[in-house]
Amino acid sequence: MEYCKLQIGCLIIVAYIVFIYYFERRKTGFTRKDRMFRILLMLGMTGIVFDGATAYTVNHLQSVPPVVNLFLHGCFLINLDVIVFLMFFYMLSITTGIPRSWKKRFLIFLPLVVNLLVVLIFLPQLYYIEGRTTNYSMGISAYTCFVMVTIYVLASLVIFVRSFRQLERHKQLSYATYLVVTLAVTVVQSIQPEVLLTSLVTTIVVLSAYLNQENPMYTGLQNYHREMVMGFATLVENRDDSTGGHIHRTTEYVELLAKELKARGFYEEILTRDYIHNLVMAAPMHDVGKIAISDAILQKPGKLTEEEFAIMKTHAARGGEIIRETFGHLGNEQYEAIAYDVARYHHEKWNGRGYPDGMQQTEIPLCARIMAIADVFDAVSAKRCYRDAMPLEQCFRIIEEGVGQDFDPIIAEVFLDIRPRIEEVYARFQQSNG
Repeated sequence: MEYCKLQIGCLIIVAYIVFIYYFERRKTGFTRKDRMFRILLMLGMTGIVFDGATAYTVNHLQSVPPVVNLFLHGCFLINLDVIVFLMFFYMLSITTGIPRSWKKRFLIFLPLVVNLLVVLIFLPQLYYIEGRTTNYSMGISAYTCFVMVTIYVLASLVIFVRSFRQLERHKQLSYATYLVVTLAVTVVQSIQPEVLLTSLVTTIVVLSAYLNQENPMYTGLQNYHREMVMGFATLVENRDDSTGGHIHRTTEYVELLAKELKARGFYEEILTRDYIHNLVMAAPMHDVGKIAISDAILQKPGKLTEEEFAIMKTHAARGGEIIRETFGHLGNEQYEAIAYDVARYHHEKWNGRGYPDGMQQTEIPLCARIMAIADVFDAVSAKRCYRDAMPLEQCFRIIEEGVGQDFDPIIAEVFLDIRPRIEEVYARFQQSNG
């Protein structure tokens, strides 16, 4: 037992996290999004068990059959490879998201596949060294594990640096913990191989991921925030009974468009998973400033006068102020920034003729440029108190005519390319209202 005290302590901690996690999840239910973390938990526990087992057998070579020792080392090294890869894959999934391209996926899996083959081929050549405090194993199979860890940590570092600004703070903390701990342990083990700290990496990463993002209480707060935002936006929208499901439709258009832009490689450094999530959460708030507009103007059945239109235009700037006054203390700075930009700038135009600030081209925040297209399309395709809904063909033509004038040409072209999916959303809401 003296050689695997660290592993026993780590196993107790991870087992406790597993118990609490599953106990809490029974109340809310499991989702597909939870699956990767559950796999990480299970592999983490088995990895710590094999780590402890090999720490024991390598120090009792005379009493443990060689085939048993070799088998346990093989299980440990393979499990370690998979865990290191899964940690990287998990961090990738919570930041930029898993790429759809099979070429990129091939490059992601390649080091793992090569390393597993090397471990299996050279496993019989493992040899054992007597250290000052404990024995330890070395050989090509062990060396390749260090190489693979280095590859995935460096890849993680690149992703972390590129997407840092678009990550929510709790994910920044999780990712930073993963990088710092893994790098520190790798360096220490390279200098002093007999210091067996592998289980410490798994434990700290699992603990950090659980505390910062997988805790059911945290996800419950996120759901509450989402419901609160949608409820507040619906309250504002109901002041104008001609808009119907405007916020729901525009939110779906925004989500479709943002994900398609990312899938095609446009603005991929900005369109991280967190950015898209926060954009979808912020989209319902784009017209929140209309709460400051009088009913006489908001619900006027005819065309607005110049004075009335000037008042109506103030809803954009007022919306930004309301976002900061109302949602500026929720602890999610990324959401607040996106919600503010969406509310204030969604009426800016690519050619600089929009309002309230007359911004142009890429001066306009990306989230607002995406929101602008969704908002205009829904505005012309839905019935309003002062006119009937336009035919879909005409609505798409308005977007087409606005390419490079009112709208970002890249975003507008992608919107037109996914017309069938936009029409599906439109038809679904038409059926639900009919």
